[in-house]
Amino acid sequence: MKQRSITLHLVSGGIGQTLDSLARACDPHFPDVELEFRHWNLVRTRAQLRQVIKGVASEPGPVLSSLTDAALQMDLEEGCLRLGVKLLDVMKNTLNFLEGVTGTQASEGSAGGQYVMDENYFRRIDAMHYVIEHDDGQQTRELREADVVLVGVSRASKTPTCFYLANKGIKAANVPLVPDTPLPPELFDIKVPVIGLTIDPDSLIEIRRTRLITMVSGGNPASMRSTSYVDPEEVRGELLWAKRLCARHGWPVIDVTRRSIEETSAAVLNIIEHPNPAGLPG
Repeated sequence: MKQRSITLHLVSGGIGQTLDSLARACDPHFPDVELEFRHWNLVRTRAQLRQVIKGVASEPGPVLSSLTDAALQMDLEEGCLRLGVKLLDVMKNTLNFLEGVTGTQASEGSAGGQYVMDENYFRRIDAMHYVIEHDDGQQTRELREADVVLVGVSRASKTPTCFYLANKGIKAANVPLVPDTPLPPELFDIKVPVIGLTIDPDSLIEIRRTRLITMVSGGNPASMRSTSYVDPEEVRGELLWAKRLCARHGWPVIDVTRRSIEETSAAVLNIIEHPNPAGLPG
């Protein structure tokens, strides 16, 4: 049981995703403390900042800030000082660190500047379109345009992983591995990484059963596949066949059983950036 509770105010000039991710990543390291997040996003005017300070006054607690506007940040610092609450300027501390290692002074950015429609933005949009058009083995003739190709049995989280990668500007295609079904010949001619996704049999069976129930409740009982789709012996055989196929072609394999989509994507990116043909990441 949590011994005490602390209200943590997250103040951002953008949508607050960076601060939220940071705070939630730190949260598990304090098991005896319940951190209650208060989000103050899109803070870009003094009037909005005054509302933030009022909110901190009504629920006193430490403040994490990623404001890029120097004047607003100074006002926030003064307000926190008056209220006697601690403030950490995450943006300033990170910029100071990077100035030290780059030997270059940081220029003043704009609120939400990381979301401008620059080259990276359009690359993410392009990657998203690519994923939609090349999901589940579609348009395999264009696999050579991918940055990575994921292969795996049905319900091994290929599609959600591809969409997460697309949000990072990675063109990810995926091809299902189905016993007795030939793979597209293009898969063996491409120069980009091909990565297999595998999963624990029991976990896969549970996922597939849930999927079948959803399909039936949706008024599509004809979509119920043969019992081999969830038969334990059949599923184990299917996974073993897929692993052997990947090993035969030298494709690294990632076990997604205890990984979130974010963790699986990070493992994929690690293979893309640091190829290791001799080893298979767990």
